Amino acid sequence: MVYQFFLQGKLYPMTDAPLNATSIPLYLQISESLIREIAAGRLVDGERLPPERQLAAQYGTTVRTLRKALSELEKQGMLDRVQGSGNYVRSTQGAQSIYSMFRLELHQGGGLPHADILSVDHLKKPDDIPSFGTSDYGNRIRRLRYLDGVKIAVEEIWLDCDAGRIDPAQLSDSLYRYYRLTLGFWISRAEDRVSIGRVPDWAPDGFGKAAGEITGYIERYSWAQAPEAVEFSRTWFDTDKALYVQRLT
Repeated sequence: MVYQFFLQGKLYPMTDAPLNATSIPLYLQISESLIREIAAGRLVDGERLPPERQLAAQYGTTVRTLRKALSELEKQGMLDRVQGSGNYVRSTQGAQSIYSMFRLELHQGGGLPHADILSVDHLKKPDDIPSFGTSDYGNRIRRLRYLDGVKIAVEEIWLDCDAGRIDPAQLSDSLYRYYRLTLGFWISRAEDRVSIGRVPDWAPDGFGKAAGEITGYIERYSWAQAPEAVEFSRTWFDTDKALYVQRLT
């Protein structure tokens, strides 16, 4: 199996994925995939990973890039690299993940997130979203979300315009990483409210759920370094394909 990367509706081998200045580097994509596998229990504490050349082939990359990804896991205490023996999983709840706040997982657990950007607009905040931030205007991003290439959600994110103006050409899969690297702030906490909702009429045909159909629904408020929430988002997820997962320690 060769792991693949989604961008703008097209599936690429990871080694061929077109990247812009703020895209997530391949070695981080691999480390993120492994972190989510460990968090979901699909890779268990003490388990020996396949040999590096075999694992590199599975991810469609070089051994050098794979080793860089494994080094990230080692830094976070999630991997023991034993000379002459191999790489062994160390399950830990303290790992820092680019997608640590992304709570959707495939039914079997894990899954590497990717997204297609459907639209980016700068608009006056509508009446049908809660009050947040300090500006009357917001950056609205609509996306189709994937886990391991499976379409699992559509989402609408509103970033307060006082936090900065979003350049669609510079967006990457991880918005929180984009905020930190490009806009100069980071999301420090978030509050999720999970219920059910109706799929919006702007959801693309390929989502798998028709407009108006009832499905899983998440409202999220996110804070940076100010008292007011800087971001509000709403996500409609396909419960036939994904689950909302919150692990408590």
